[in-house]
Amino acid sequence: MNLDARIQWLHKKICENCYPNAMRLAEKFNISHRQAQRDIDHLRTAYGAPLKYSASHKGFYYESEFSLPLVTLTENDSEFSDVVSGFGYSGFAERSVIQMQIPYSAQLEIKDKLTVMNLRPFIVAQLPKHVYECEFQSVEMFIGIIMAFETDIKIVSPDWLRKKMLDAAERVIRNNKNI
Repeated sequence: MNLDARIQWLHKKICENCYPNAMRLAEKFNISHRQAQRDIDHLRTAYGAPLKYSASHKGFYYESEFSLPLVTLTENDSEFSDVVSGFGYSGFAERSVIQMQIPYSAQLEIKDKLTVMNLRPFIVAQLPKHVYECEFQSVEMFIGIIMAFETDIKIVSPDWLRKKMLDAAERVIRNNKNI
């Protein structure tokens, strides 16, 4: 894995309040502890990340809001345009901008095989008991897709995604209840 992938993973884990550290980064990407420390320093110096170390959590967090910088891509960046088109974005312009982040992930329980087939672009792994690991770029788009299916889909994790979907469903019901 390259430096960009490690930085993206590190950023995602910090944003998820997982308090990653050099040891976990080294284990995840099979790199030396020293290289992992250099990666953390690179996130701080090259990207200006407001990194702080929490002794109680034994890992890093952002002391203020932070997101990775945007990168500019051209049509020739097939590596990224293939990824973007795989998530339903088409018509890649001559120059496009996407945020440099790895996708969100969720575990869904889906018993209907047709629904599983329709969600294949998002499914990255099948787990026991009809549970599927999914990855997606847009939370709102993914919730909309889940709600569009006329079958039972249960969000096993993360809790914040389940809450966001419940809030959206309650808002729709509330706005259309007395019509």
